[in-house]
Amino acid sequence: MFLLLLWLAQLGNDTVDFNSIKEKVLYFKILPVFTILILLIGFGMTSNSASAQSNSTSAKSISNYNVAGAPTIGDYLYFAAYDEGKEEGVYVPVKNLLFKAIIGHDKSGKANSMDISLKPNLHDTYRNIGFPSPSHDVAVVYPIFTQAAYANNGFYYYYSNKCDSKCLTVNIPQILLSKYTSSGFGATVLGLLNYSFITDIDIDKNPTILKSFKKVILLHNEYVTKNEFDAINAHPNVIYLYPNALYAQVNVNYDQNTITLVKGHGYPSQNITNGFNWKFDNSNFESDAQCDGWSLTKIPGGKMLSCYPDFRMLYDQSLLSAIKK
Repeated sequence: MFLLLLWLAQLGNDTVDFNSIKEKVLYFKILPVFTILILLIGFGMTSNSASAQSNSTSAKSISNYNVAGAPTIGDYLYFAAYDEGKEEGVYVPVKNLLFKAIIGHDKSGKANSMDISLKPNLHDTYRNIGFPSPSHDVAVVYPIFTQAAYANNGFYYYYSNKCDSKCLTVNIPQILLSKYTSSGFGATVLGLLNYSFITDIDIDKNPTILKSFKKVILLHNEYVTKNEFDAINAHPNVIYLYPNALYAQVNVNYDQNTITLVKGHGYPSQNITNGFNWKFDNSNFESDAQCDGWSLTKIPGGKMLSCYPDFRMLYDQSLLSAIKK
């Protein structure tokens, strides 16, 4: 299976060698220079169940989102995506943005940050697509294990033959630095709209926590434990907002604060795709980042979105309304 793969690293980290990656790759161009789009989110989260060191969180808002963003070209924010050598640009219409976006630039003029926040004149809109205060009936599951998997010297270094199996055990991040691969824009938008957050860790440690919520929204929760997989599949109302969720199985060592890949994504055998042999795997939709013509399809226990909506979340009021309803 070809994965949509966007390598996103913190500023100052090593650059990824895209030529060595054997997966389908989506990355971005900023201005005339071909560079990796770094999506880095600052989560202003407060914990209601554990300390920050356990990564157990319940976010009432996420104030801003820092990314190396695309420049404004005409009436669009344009992100030039490359899929197997073919440019497939993602266009975000500026006039339809539901959030205030401020793009920062470095000394050379390259876009290097993008802050989004609520627009004061859209209070009525936000009431229609979000909540006036944190909603405790709905839980968004932040993919902390997936963030870990995509880290430097992590799983994708193994997949690209840059590292041996030692890279299949990685540290669980102590800070939620969301990237495109961990649903950066989507998580930010839902936080601004007062959705409550839990993480993979909350579910793995206490699978019954999902019974406290009428609706569960998964992001790009690609790497999950068996406890988490079973708990999510047992819930009657799950929104699979990002394709490729529940794709590979990991184990957690909380004493060492690490996760280890067990099965999936071509491991331990190349013929293994979904590590749970999950019949509703929809990873084939992951490469659609523009999300035109999106749909929510019913499956037992919930609904699935037919594209990767990270950019769409910035401007599509009908999508956000459908998620709420």
